[in-house]
Amino acid sequence: MQSFSFDVKLKLRSLISFAALRRGLLAAGALTCFLVLPVCAQQADSKAPPVVVQPGAPGQPTRTLPPSTRAKLPPRSPKDVEFMQGMIMHHAQAVEMTALIESRTQNKELRLLGARISHSQAEEMNFMKRWLEAHGELASAPKTSGDHAHHSMNMPSMNMSSQQPMLMPGMLTTKQMDALIKAKGSEFDQLFLTGMIQHHNGALIMVKDLFDTAGAGQNAELFNFATDVDSGQRAEIRIMQTMLGENH
Repeated sequence: MQSFSFDVKLKLRSLISFAALRRGLLAAGALTCFLVLPVCAQQADSKAPPVVVQPGAPGQPTRTLPPSTRAKLPPRSPKDVEFMQGMIMHHAQAVEMTALIESRTQNKELRLLGARISHSQAEEMNFMKRWLEAHGELASAPKTSGDHAHHSMNMPSMNMSSQQPMLMPGMLTTKQMDALIKAKGSEFDQLFLTGMIQHHNGALIMVKDLFDTAGAGQNAELFNFATDVDSGQRAEIRIMQTMLGENH
């Protein structure tokens, strides 16, 4: 009897152990399926065509476009090239003006401002040259016999060989530059500040002319550059106006 009881207990224990093991395997299998399902779902989702959504105009709903839709960059406008070429020459005169500061005034504030303008505009000139080169364009517009006819446009080119150079907006005339070169001390400070404010305002006109031209200024790099020029020149104009007020 004791042997029989022992055999029964051993069999029962084996059955209980097997049942527990089976339950563990089933639980592990269920957990594995639970973990695998999201991965399978993700794999299935990755094979699904992308959803292309076009934001609507203010007050209008968005539109879902066909998966075959591809983004199209707007074509480069001739005005973009004209703007960059013109701004290089515009900046060049500003750098020429700042080069006069060291030998003509001891005004520390003006010297600091001049160094800032010289550095920023030289860096911007390098950027514009690289942009033009990357787009297969020259750093300056080729001179043609029609340069004088171009004078009536908003941004005429500058004919350096002419005694009366055709200036872009805000650029100092030969007479203004001669006066600046001859001035010293406080007189120089006055002429420099008024001249550079005029110069910066011209750059703002050039930026506005770019964005007012249909199809121009859409290139991302050029757009960011032009808006930076606009904000930077406005900030420096305010600084110079303050300095000019203090000099009176």
